[in-house]
Amino acid sequence: MDDRELVEAARGGDRDAFRTLFERHHRRAYSLALGVVRNPDDALDVVQDAFIKAHRHLDKFEGNSSFYTWLYRIVMNLAIDHIRKHRRAKAVDIDDVPLKDSEEQVGDDGLLPRILGGNPGRALLDGEIRQRIDKALSELSENHRAVLVMRELEGLSYEEMAQAMNCSKGTIMSRLFHARKNMQRRLIDLIDHPSPELMQELFGSDAAANKSADDEPSSDAPSKS
Repeated sequence: MDDRELVEAARGGDRDAFRTLFERHHRRAYSLALGVVRNPDDALDVVQDAFIKAHRHLDKFEGNSSFYTWLYRIVMNLAIDHIRKHRRAKAVDIDDVPLKDSEEQVGDDGLLPRILGGNPGRALLDGEIRQRIDKALSELSENHRAVLVMRELEGLSYEEMAQAMNCSKGTIMSRLFHARKNMQRRLIDLIDHPSPELMQELFGSDAAANKSADDEPSSDAPSKS
């Protein structure tokens, strides 16, 4: 049975149908929650609450999107509510400003491949890199962290992300652009061979000039004969 058939059966009181939905989706839901709340026990609580809420409100599932996208929205809202309640100082977003065409193009580059030099296995092998990424994620606002997790780790489309966060595609793209820039600033030393253009974009012309100077051979170095 597909998800829509299971939802219909669960609406009619079939507990096994809803149990199948849980078994089919709870791992991905946990992965999403963990990516946002950054604590395994809290993520389990979020997922449990999300499925309870989903079961209670099955009549509100209209079928315009997949069941998982609908569940995604519930998980995301609960995860964001959780970190808002437990965050001492709220991070500030600048994420709803429409992007210029050039910004949109830059913002669509994958962040993790740039950090990992095209080798995702590097993060699994290097505990320090994982700790740095986790720390950088924890310093982002809840909306920025959420879009990064959905795009970079879960691979959701802009349309799916917009449905999950109940906002426009343009807002998602703007949040993702600023989230990636915030992460790049925190992790610039992990990016393999950052270009002068990237340095200028993130830190201004002085940083780009210093980067270019560092890449040039020293005049004091002995010349090759």
